[in-house]
Amino acid sequence: MRAISLFSGGLDSMLAIKQITKQGIDVTALYIYTGFGGTHDVREQIKERAIMAGADFISVDVREEYIQDILFDPVYGYGKNFNPCIDCHGYMFKIAKKMLKDLDASFLVTGEVLGQRPMSQRKDALRQVQKLAEDKENLILRPLSAKLLEPTKPELEGWIDREQLLDISGRNREIQLALAKEYGWDDYESPAGGCLLTEPVYSQKIREFLEHEEFSVDSIDLLKFGRHFRLPDGAKLIVGRHKEDNDALSSITNKDYTSFKLPVPGPFNLIHKSATPKEQELAAKIAITYGKSQKDTNYTIEILGNSYTTSPFATKAEAQKYFFDKKS
Repeated sequence: MRAISLFSGGLDSMLAIKQITKQGIDVTALYIYTGFGGTHDVREQIKERAIMAGADFISVDVREEYIQDILFDPVYGYGKNFNPCIDCHGYMFKIAKKMLKDLDASFLVTGEVLGQRPMSQRKDALRQVQKLAEDKENLILRPLSAKLLEPTKPELEGWIDREQLLDISGRNREIQLALAKEYGWDDYESPAGGCLLTEPVYSQKIREFLEHEEFSVDSIDLLKFGRHFRLPDGAKLIVGRHKEDNDALSSITNKDYTSFKLPVPGPFNLIHKSATPKEQELAAKIAITYGKSQKDTNYTIEILGNSYTTSPFATKAEAQKYFFDKKS
């Protein structure tokens, strides 16, 4: 028999798999790639963790569908930031449920812990997730909190021994950490990480972006890196903060943005192609301010086929007036 386990690479999802494989059930760890899991694509690292937990691994890219179906119109609304957690979990289970037949699997598993997250892991929220997932057969098993929840079909049918499952609740992670030590695991995702939509700054960037541009798959990575400036007529400028930013921004392909170089060592820069000449000149001044430039020295910078000669701002505070959020 086989189960499909939603898999994030975190300790809870690893432990959930372990509780199932210990009972002789094969597990396929399913990582659903929304694009919002972090600033880097860590699918290979997550695959290694799934194997460590005793599962095989598959990944499904749902970025386009996630934006269209979930992100901007969640049935149960958002958490503290731009995170539609209940709808997101229901959507992921719905995807996994559709894969049961193809993978010859009988039920679904998740590492959710009752009461660990205030929005999405309350008992009523779990019922909402089940409804969104269209799980009429009661196939979703939460091994870490199973003894605190109503028995599921895998337990009632005797596929899984309920007595061997756990009764963890709340945010204290002593039990999980003790189990990780017992299994010899020291590589797993922090429970505080895992979704950019829960982060205030990224959420603010999305909201501000929507006031000026249409959000698409290409926008996801665009908002992950660099300093973001909104120029007076509405165009966006993105200026790298360090080498990691510069490398990431230089790898982004977005039909609405173009890059421009500085005549001195400095950040990688992207600007929206709709930028007016006035905005382009301002963008050049902002970017050169963050480069290795000299005050009161003029530099020539080409943007969108136009050439601008400008000097840096006297202080970075003057450039920061154009941050997408002046509170940043």
